[in-house]
Amino acid sequence: MSAFKVNIVLFGIGNVGSTLINQVLFSQKQFAEKKNIDLSFKVITNSTLAFFEKTKLQNEWEADFKQFAIPFQVPDIIDYIQEQKLENLIFVDATASLELVQTYPLWIKNGFNIVAANKKANTQDFHFYQQLRSLLKVYDKTFLYETNVGAGLPVVQTIRDLHNAGEQITKIRGVFSGSLSYIFNRFSAEDVSFSTILKDAEKKGYTEPDSREDLSGNDVARKLLILAREVDEQFEFTDIDITSLLVPELTDNISKQGYAIQKTALDKPFEIAKKAQKPNHALRYIGELDLIDKKAVVKLISTPQNTALGQLKGADNLIEIYTKSYGEIPIVIQGAGAGNQVTARGVLSDILKIAEKLKFLEPVVV
Repeated sequence: MSAFKVNIVLFGIGNVGSTLINQVLFSQKQFAEKKNIDLSFKVITNSTLAFFEKTKLQNEWEADFKQFAIPFQVPDIIDYIQEQKLENLIFVDATASLELVQTYPLWIKNGFNIVAANKKANTQDFHFYQQLRSLLKVYDKTFLYETNVGAGLPVVQTIRDLHNAGEQITKIRGVFSGSLSYIFNRFSAEDVSFSTILKDAEKKGYTEPDSREDLSGNDVARKLLILAREVDEQFEFTDIDITSLLVPELTDNISKQGYAIQKTALDKPFEIAKKAQKPNHALRYIGELDLIDKKAVVKLISTPQNTALGQLKGADNLIEIYTKSYGEIPIVIQGAGAGNQVTARGVLSDILKIAEKLKFLEPVVV
């Protein structure tokens, strides 16, 4: 019996997208043998070009993309999928594009399930958020986005499961940014300037393409917003109190090139904050969602080094989930919160969840 074929359209072949393709190709035989699933990338795109896999890959996928990719519009891809009469469809968004998010309803209406590393669909105004969920119900499609919070960690699923089981979640708190975890873990432990560590984080691919997005606190705030909405709170982004890490001279008023040159402006204020701490303390940038008082904050704190937050290493995230049943002892989820490999693996895990669901729903031929 041939493996159950799942057809994927992938938008975004940057760090996460390209890693995802390579992970699938590497594990394809395993998926076929152990899960009876064949994951097939039918269309692969970057921001301007698309490669339509009319035949099996002839070379390495990068070479095929370079040779055969052509300019496209979203309707071109949907037309191609319909012409080929392809089923079991998953649209994967590995971009950071707001424009692409606006096309999600079109994908759903044309038979696609969605997996997104892109956070923007879940952080638009609540009206769009609700409309998208309503559309998913009407067309009986699945939308998974585990990597929106915590890269490959099971944060969204855990909170969703607790909430759906009737558990009252009272507070969610922790370090939600792998990039800022890496920066402050090193800065607290080493005698190195803040800007030097920031540049290292950028080189490792931990930060957003413009690291001001991390330092502004907006990325952490978006994650809090996503989790608040998972427990049916109608939060908007503007409801979150954000303390930015940026100094005035490094705001969006200067170009990305200007920002790259002037990062050393961050060194003095953070060195002062470091020295002003009590002994045996460490700086951590946290998000906190209080579901009793309906408040969300993003801020820099100083915490004892012997606490869970104070002992963080590398680029780990640490999320504490406080609930009525568990009382003062939180559920703790900790692990790598940044990196192309773990994020791509999280996306792949979501793809496989949908693939298993599609396989289960496949009509039985008697």
